[in-house]
Amino acid sequence: MNSRSGSQAGAGDLLELVRSGRAVTRGALQQATGLSRATVGQRLDRLFRAGWLREGAGGPVDSPLGGRPSITLEFDGDHAVVLVADLDTRHARAAVLSLTGEILAEHSGTLVIEEGPDLVLAELGRWFGELLEKAGQRPGEVCGIGLAVPGPVDSATGRVVQPPMMPGWDGYDVTGRLSRALTEHAGAPPVPVLVDNDANLMAYGEQRAGHPDCAAFVLVKVSTGIGAGVVVDGSIYRGIDGGAGDIGHIRVGADALCRCGSYGCLAAVASGGAVARRLAASGVPAASGSDVRDLLAAGHPEAAALAREAGRRVGDVLATVVTLLNPGVLMIAGDLAGTPFLTGVRELLYQRALPRSTAHLDVVTSRLGERAALIGAGALVVEHLYAPERVEERLRALGV
Repeated sequence: MNSRSGSQAGAGDLLELVRSGRAVTRGALQQATGLSRATVGQRLDRLFRAGWLREGAGGPVDSPLGGRPSITLEFDGDHAVVLVADLDTRHARAAVLSLTGEILAEHSGTLVIEEGPDLVLAELGRWFGELLEKAGQRPGEVCGIGLAVPGPVDSATGRVVQPPMMPGWDGYDVTGRLSRALTEHAGAPPVPVLVDNDANLMAYGEQRAGHPDCAAFVLVKVSTGIGAGVVVDGSIYRGIDGGAGDIGHIRVGADALCRCGSYGCLAAVASGGAVARRLAASGVPAASGSDVRDLLAAGHPEAAALAREAGRRVGDVLATVVTLLNPGVLMIAGDLAGTPFLTGVRELLYQRALPRSTAHLDVVTSRLGERAALIGAGALVVEHLYAPERVEERLRALGV
């Protein structure tokens, strides 16, 4: 067990063993923890009364002599729901998720992040209220909210830290305002709100869904800006204050002015926004990364050529990232994540990185697409709320 063992194993440790699939019968839990049958039964009873566990189908017979099959235990992913949202610069997506990550209701639409946190978070609260009705869920069934934002986040406070693309959000109390917005628009009681960078949450969702055995996973999101999410040994790597992965502001020797105020940032020359500006300058209507995505989907030749050039710029920087982190998977996601951009990335990455750094590297594109950050945000909330150290206090609060 990663957590406590022997007589110290509590209800939260048993729940973790069941959720992870490491022990899914009473006998297996006894064996994993060294607890007596009676003690295991008492601790499981609390989890059953909370509605967090249920009995599944009978498992295989353990004895070659036959007998009744063992009753398996499973986490009940339907006893509560999580609300999640993914904010981009001009667009947002929100959903109601089950605790196992199933999307129960979803909405996407225009939401301009530059209009400021108060207006944007109030609108998200309204979306959440409508989504709960659409999903047929009561407000009291919400156990937490997960929010992805396109900027650095101090995960200890949930506050955005000096975000280049989010004017007015620096240091704002995002968690408190979003919790109040849910109460205002849905009548839900206050719930925990977890905020993280969008690339981090995309990486977390993609790694868990498609690459759970990858011990070092890197996702690069190339949309209006550029950011990277890193998952090491199953956990998001954030750095000391949420700044890890901000590769869009690595200087690449160009003279283009970036939105952060500096010259020569990677995002200023290779992001979806940068490609859109170059297309607009040549007379092609494009204002954002999503416009570039639409042009690429339509096979626009100039958009494809510029996307490939942007991919080469990013691939040059990723050669250093790959050498430093030695990941098993490098995933390209976001508006530019198509064949032209990926071709450019591979050209420079394999040219600049040492062969040893790329010998066991898979360079892939997103599996979850536009839902990656939503799935990652939901998983982050569930892992937070059902962590062994938090289960005991939550059970006490429920009176079980």
